[in-house]
Amino acid sequence: MRDISNFIEKQQNLIFEAADFIWKHPETGYREVVTSEYLAEQFEKLGYDIVKAEEITGFYTIIDTGRPGPEVMILGEMDSIICPSHPAANKETGAVHACGHHQQSAVLLGIAAALKEPGALEGLCGRIRLCAVPAEELLEIEYRSKLREQGIIKYYGGKNEFLHRGYFDSVDLAFMVHSGNNFNVYPIWDGCLVKNIIYKGTSAHAGGAPWEGNNALYAATCGINAVNAIRETFKDTDYVRVHPIITHGGDIVNAIPESVRMESFVRGSTVDAIAKANNKVNQALIGGALSLNNNIEIIDISGYSPLINNTDMIELAKEVTAAVIPDVEFTVNDGVYTVSTDMGDLSMIMPVFHPCFGGCKGSLHANNFEVSDPEVAYLENAKFQLGMLFALLSNGGKKAKEVVANYKPQFATKEEFLSYVDHFENAQTRISYHEDGTATIRL
Repeated sequence: MRDISNFIEKQQNLIFEAADFIWKHPETGYREVVTSEYLAEQFEKLGYDIVKAEEITGFYTIIDTGRPGPEVMILGEMDSIICPSHPAANKETGAVHACGHHQQSAVLLGIAAALKEPGALEGLCGRIRLCAVPAEELLEIEYRSKLREQGIIKYYGGKNEFLHRGYFDSVDLAFMVHSGNNFNVYPIWDGCLVKNIIYKGTSAHAGGAPWEGNNALYAATCGINAVNAIRETFKDTDYVRVHPIITHGGDIVNAIPESVRMESFVRGSTVDAIAKANNKVNQALIGGALSLNNNIEIIDISGYSPLINNTDMIELAKEVTAAVIPDVEFTVNDGVYTVSTDMGDLSMIMPVFHPCFGGCKGSLHANNFEVSDPEVAYLENAKFQLGMLFALLSNGGKKAKEVVANYKPQFATKEEFLSYVDHFENAQTRISYHEDGTATIRL
């Protein structure tokens, strides 16, 4: 394969400087203003014309080789997580790139620079789309709900939002590489559904007349305990995960809590598994409210589809690894990775490949995560991605065309897919109490 190492190693300083800058300026989804502006400026310095997302963060650029062929998209995520106990966390927001997305953004910039090197596009066909995408981490649901209410976004995840806006309309296949402790891929990742849960009780003086209140916090804890009690009813083969948190537990200690807010995901390896588990979770949560004469509003929000990594691209990755970074071991795991990503949504309508790379230590989303080997995390990673791009678009795009021809989409069009996603939206108060002492519930 062509001299990929030389193309990337020339960009070492640029990549390391970008990684350091973004690491020091962590921002959560749809708030990546500094990161997005920094990356956009760097792309423009390289001579790229970029298309910025309207009213939100993120952008893309298209490189046309001038020869007909497929369009391949490489993505880099920009957002951070929140982990206040991490040593590098922002003191005010708790934001930190313990997800490794600073690595993705820096590598994307390095690839952009490498493609500007003389001869880099020689022998390639089709088009290359480089996309700095926001909001992969599905968090701060209340904030994103406000953005939706204002008409700024429709989808909580950045890739679905970009898809909805038409930013991926001519893309034939896509790939990106996540941070990790070693270079590996799971064929399937869990998808998820997002839940906002509001328990509604009645306030009263906690010391003087607690019997006049209906304690929303107690109802919420009953609901959580009920969810815990049904966990053994989830089949192991469905890889279901449910993990609620309380985001607001009351206002003052001497008043019975009248409103308690929770968030949760319901994850699973198939859309059907997610739907079935979600019905059980709703029943458990409603039971907690019913037991203490509370009401409950459950707002179900479409999350992310299960990620199906394209088998042809996995096989190609083995060849590229052997040719470009032979000292790095690439592992194809068995089973399902119970993490979710909006790359799964793209896998419903186009072939995608989304492995994890090495060079990091500690646990993702934990306070001990760090890049431990920059040579691997950034440079070897970038070499692999450039190698994948060259392999796909060389020889008249033969490999890319084979991948596209063999792919069987879950949905024929993006419109069909997004319509399916939308049907998961379900926001309503779930209990109607009647004068005769009975109640009607809605799952």
